[in-house]
Amino acid sequence: MNAPLSTAEASALAAHADQAWDERIVPALTDYIAVPAKSPMFDADWAAHGLIDRVVRDAAAWVEGRKVAGLKLEVVRIEGRTPVIFFDIPSTKAGSTETVLMYGHLDKQPEFNGWRSDLGPWTPKYEHGLLYGRGGADDGYAVYAAITAIEALDQQKIPRPRCVGVIEACEESGSPDLPAYLAALKPRLGPVGLVVCLDSGAGNYDQLWLTTSLRGMVSGVLKVEILSEGIHSGDASGLVPSSFRILRNVLDRLEDSRTGRLLPESFHCELPAARLAQAQATAAILKDEVWKRMPWACGADGGPTLPTTTDPVEGLLNRTWRPTLSVTGVDGFPEMKSAGNVLRPHTAFKLSLRLPPLVDGNEASLKLKTLLEDNAPYNAKVTFHPDGRAGALGATGWNAPELSPWLQTALNDASQHHFGAPLGYIGQGGTIPLMSMLQQGFPAAQMMVCGVLGPKSNAHGPNEFLHVPYGKKLTAAVAQVIAACP
Repeated sequence: MNAPLSTAEASALAAHADQAWDERIVPALTDYIAVPAKSPMFDADWAAHGLIDRVVRDAAAWVEGRKVAGLKLEVVRIEGRTPVIFFDIPSTKAGSTETVLMYGHLDKQPEFNGWRSDLGPWTPKYEHGLLYGRGGADDGYAVYAAITAIEALDQQKIPRPRCVGVIEACEESGSPDLPAYLAALKPRLGPVGLVVCLDSGAGNYDQLWLTTSLRGMVSGVLKVEILSEGIHSGDASGLVPSSFRILRNVLDRLEDSRTGRLLPESFHCELPAARLAQAQATAAILKDEVWKRMPWACGADGGPTLPTTTDPVEGLLNRTWRPTLSVTGVDGFPEMKSAGNVLRPHTAFKLSLRLPPLVDGNEASLKLKTLLEDNAPYNAKVTFHPDGRAGALGATGWNAPELSPWLQTALNDASQHHFGAPLGYIGQGGTIPLMSMLQQGFPAAQMMVCGVLGPKSNAHGPNEFLHVPYGKKLTAAVAQVIAACP
């Protein structure tokens, strides 16, 4: 095992990260946030618009401008797919045969509404240590933080293994392009011993958090058609069944609307004992902040609206190890101001089904399609079209491998050095398709999955922000862990 860093060395890494964020990373991310580089799922003409190419070029130019010794960078392109940044930095540690793979992405979610009047998705604003705007925290910062961590080690002449980076541009679409790039790059990646993924979250801003699991996801459009055109509701209602009612009936096969529990057992999985123990420990740290951190509306009695549970352990498990259905978009409805007395011909919902980490995403997608389409009420035309390309209709979640002793020690030491608190463990409800891909491709690799998405950072929603002080500490912590890699 490598000797731990001294307090002076750890402090030097922190000082480098602080300066880099203030002088170089925040300005670069300010420019990045201003570019509406929406993921291909939300911008079908992304190639013509050139915005993804722009943020990729900007990030690549920034990396090359840092002049890290031995760095080789290439923007890899496969016809018809979003580009990938690949960088390769040689080892400075004598005898090291391991490779550290660093990951992030540069594509973004769409605008959404409800932004504060002085903010906007493409209007960066930096105040009180928070950098507002779409994509900075999720996770445009990743490539900049990764290079800064390596730079900090080299500046202090702290030996480290070879580091490579894969920065993609379609993660928010489910990473459909990534398998082709990983296959093409695999001979160049080498023996990956540690994966550092900077696309995750934190339970608070007071310690380093390691992501222990990620949910999978199936998303797609459920559409019910009953008429070929809209007709007078007074003339037809009661005789023509409502497409909305039929859609509700179909969804009743999937979800208990009273509790939110998904009914098919095939969408559930057994909870590992170790994950339950970690959830209990995390609940003891976060307590009621597990649910109080959400932006609750004002309820009927004047108090806040309520969660599905106020038990912190159950709350953590509900958002990480249990399947959940959300409706994220609708079609077939006119705006309120244009809603006349017309029976609508169709109703369509965009569904987002989050799956437990151990449920296969593609199998779940096929089962969901059958469940929703078969035996349609009133012989209505019911269709479910999953997002993604053939062979990748659902994203499979991820359950972290057991930590090696060296990594567990290094993570805890880094948390103590840079946050003054022990390492925290937390499952995340989001999806990073790369992680299950890498675990299959590199089954012996250790995984450091972490990120800056802490309380109220609100990725994908309004007022998304990057907590810069946390980003600085995370960057230094990543550097310290890389130094400990064999």
